Amino acid sequence: MEKHHGRLEVRRIWTSEAVKDYVRFPYVAQAVMIERERTLLKTGQTSREVVYLVTSLSRERADAARLLELNRGHWSIENRLHYVRDWSFDEDRCAIRSGSLPWVMATLRNLAVGLLRCSGYSNIAAALRECAALPHRAVALLGR
Repeated sequence: MEKHHGRLEVRRIWTSEAVKDYVRFPYVAQAVMIERERTLLKTGQTSREVVYLVTSLSRERADAARLLELNRGHWSIENRLHYVRDWSFDEDRCAIRSGSLPWVMATLRNLAVGLLRCSGYSNIAAALRECAALPHRAVALLGR
């Protein structure tokens, strides 16, 4: 049970290794069902969500608690990188769509975010504005 952002969230997990005998999918070791129940503290409104996953991790490598942790950690990647790329770089409206250029641009955006985070910036949007206003600081980041 966790209490964050004005809501109470309870997560339950069920795992099975039996699926590997029935599924024709390479390297499947476990099937997972995660149920999330969220209650908004302000209104008391409750919602329920069920997700299903497959993983190549055996129970010895990732028990139920570890799988919940890994699933939760997925969102930290989404929030720390993809959200930044979507909003700070307006990536979704980028017109580059062919060849290897989309991959190159994504790599450059990731590099910029990584350099800024390694330099101690937590607010990437503010850091980008600072670098735009003071280009010599942006160039100095490359020398790190």
